[in-house]
This record gives sequence, structure tokens and C-alpha cells, in this order.
Amino acid sequence: MKRYAPATERNREPILAVLRDVLPSAGVVLEIAAGSGEHAVFFAAAFPGLAWQPTDPDEESLSSIADHGADAALSNLRAPVRVDVTEPAWARDLAADAVVCVNMIHIAPWEACLGLFAGASTLLAPGNPLYLYGPYRFDGAFTSPSNADFDASLRDRDPRWGVRDLDEVTRAAEAAGFGRERVVVMPANNHSVVFRRR
Repeated sequence: MKRYAPATERNREPILAVLRDVLPSAGVVLEIAAGSGEHAVFFAAAFPGLAWQPTDPDEESLSSIADHGADAALSNLRAPVRVDVTEPAWARDLAADAVVCVNMIHIAPWEACLGLFAGASTLLAPGNPLYLYGPYRFDGAFTSPSNADFDASLRDRDPRWGVRDLDEVTRAAEAAGFGRERVVVMPANNHSVVFRRR
């Protein structure tokens, strides 16, 4: 059954503007934690030269992604596959020329962020991008009171969740062989963060 995320319509155009400068002209884009599947359809339509591979660990999300994909009928949008980045060797049977991950690392344990970088480092050739989108803290500080409230609500739901500090995320990326290329301010106190495999 198709699910809908209200934030998707608000953030997809700003994200697309950044991805146009980041993604390769051809190859496979692996979308981690594709959620409802709305982004996968939108981005696959925007990048017809790229094969878009959505993934998610959640069965209901995989069903929603498949249903959105079936309605869109895009030749470059692949069927979703189950991927849990906290599982060892999750990337073993996959291929990618870019990795895109929107709104995951704060709604997941820290191990998911570490696992994302570890797996992506085995998938991506030097120079290839890993794109993250979401809210961040900078030098330990929130960018707005609403982000602080959001962080508190996340931690109430699961103490392992929370808005991540970008310095911590960057250190984890660097330990896995990535360099941070740029940080782009986005609407609603979010940021796009572009890493490249060194």
C-alpha cells in the first residue's frame, strides 16, 4: 500500500537542485532508507540516464516503494530491495556509482550511520559521491529551537535516535575513507552534505 510523507513534496525540489551538481551522468544510484518511495520516483524521473535503486529495511516501506514505482512505470527505476545498513556486509551483493540517503541517520541508531559509511566505502569508487540530507547540530549547537524540540521528540521515541552533530558524522565518514566536499543550507533548518570517496 502506498504511503505518503508530507515533507517529501516540500524538500524534493531543493534536494534535486543539489543532486544535479553531485550525481554522475550515468550509472547506478543506491538510495538508502527510501521510505515511502516518493523520492525514488521523483528522482528517477529527473535523472533518466541513471538507474535508481531504492532500498529500505522495513517491509511496509518496501511495499509502498513498489506500489509508487508500479504507478510511475519508469524504466530506470528498479524494484526495491531490503537493505539494513546495521547488518554486516549489507553492501556485498549491490553495486553503486552514488549513494543517496535522505532523513535516515537521525531516525536510527548511530550504528546505522557508521554502517552506511562502511558499506558505501566498499561500493563506491574513488571520487564517487555519498549524499546525506537532514537536520544537523553544528559544534554541538542546534540551528533552531525547532530542531532542539525535534531532537527531544526523537530521543523520547528511542534514546538511540537524535539530531547528529555534523563534526561527528564527518569524522565517521573520514574514518571510512570519505572526504566532505560541501554543506548546503536547505529549507526548514535542514542541510545537504556531500561526501566523496577518497
